[in-house]
Amino acid sequence: MSGLKVGIAGYGVVGKRRKACIDRHPQMKVVAVCDRTFEEDGLLPDGVPYFRTYQRLLEESLDVLIVCLTNDVAADATIAGLESGLHVFCEKPPGRNLEDIARVIRCERRCSGLKLMYGFNHRHHESVQEALQLIRSGQLGRIINMRGVYGKSKLITFDQPDWRTRRDMAGGGVLLDQGIHMVDLMRLFAGEFSEVHSFISNSHWGYDVEDNAYALMRTDDGIIGMLNSSATQWRHRFHLDINLQRGSIVLGGILSGSKSYGAETLSVVLADPDSDMGDPKEQTTRYNRDPSWDEELRCFAEAILEDSPIESGSSDDAFRTMKLVYQIYHADPVWRQAFIIPDPDSVVP
Repeated sequence: MSGLKVGIAGYGVVGKRRKACIDRHPQMKVVAVCDRTFEEDGLLPDGVPYFRTYQRLLEESLDVLIVCLTNDVAADATIAGLESGLHVFCEKPPGRNLEDIARVIRCERRCSGLKLMYGFNHRHHESVQEALQLIRSGQLGRIINMRGVYGKSKLITFDQPDWRTRRDMAGGGVLLDQGIHMVDLMRLFAGEFSEVHSFISNSHWGYDVEDNAYALMRTDDGIIGMLNSSATQWRHRFHLDINLQRGSIVLGGILSGSKSYGAETLSVVLADPDSDMGDPKEQTTRYNRDPSWDEELRCFAEAILEDSPIESGSSDDAFRTMKLVYQIYHADPVWRQAFIIPDPDSVVP
């Protein structure tokens, strides 16, 4: 296979960004898109056909389906793509709840030979990749704990559609929509968290989805993770402290479309408690470009063209990250009862 014919289901902000990446890829080509906001079928300025539904999109001759749809239909579109014999890339979250991704995985098993990847884009930022390499090198020893904050000033920012505030469409609020990236990175760095305590709140904005989630988590080997996912962070913030036996790694800021999270930096702290008096040597790298979107699709295309496994962002990654999100929801007894959150351990793909 020398080239991949791609259809994009959902042509909003993210769908258009994905198309720009595909247009830059020498072995991928967008041949059709769809979005419910189109009033009728037609052609984009560059001649690419557009349709109103993903069902109509799937009638085209495609190799790959990119799913950039709302949470309530993402899983169904992913399943439809797989059942049509297509490789599928789906944005996070994989659905409204854990059962959605479980349904997808059951379908994936029936459709052997196809690649399925999820868009946990933060994994592909240069700062994150370099932090991961440093952790895996063992140079700073094992991880002791992590403290993460990912917050924005409200649930709907930058003219996004209001479906993110509707439980029936979104499934959850700021934790599921944005905080899931921090949850995923904590899993990437530390492994699986088996014990979870939390407080979930929607007391400020008053929607039926959360505007704050606070979690305290522990792995079986004792790594502690602390997380605040917030929609009341008036100055937008992305920050993750990773403390290890011989130093710290600090991820600060993230390059994003909004440019509101500050400079993306990676600080490496080399600790010597016997001599540094709590003011150790620290080296900071600042990143001034964001290749993560292109890199993510490059990895996906490579897995298809070379028939190699999805190394990062697999359906298993998606299930485990979604499970941890729902463990956080479930751990708050008030939230669990108010929104009938099932025990995540009861959902099996």
